[in-house]
Amino acid sequence: MPNELTWDDADDIGILLSEKHPETDPLGVRFTELHRYVTELPEFKDDPKKSTEGKLEAIQMAWHAEFLDRTQG
Repeated sequence: MPNELTWDDADDIGILLSEKHPETDPLGVRFTELHRYVTELPEFKDDPKKSTEGKLEAIQMAWHAEFLDRTQG
């Protein structure tokens, strides 16, 4: 996993969010809250203003895949 994450690192961010918020169902998280979760990660170094709905959705889906692996695996 890279030391410095950007909005394009959806899979890596999804893993970190799954570890940081293990009980949270990602599909219940609003994009405004997801944006905050991502920008609060110490590894995240990108410009917070560069997020887009598509990038947030990709992160949410990556996080959801991790969530399903953990809860149904």
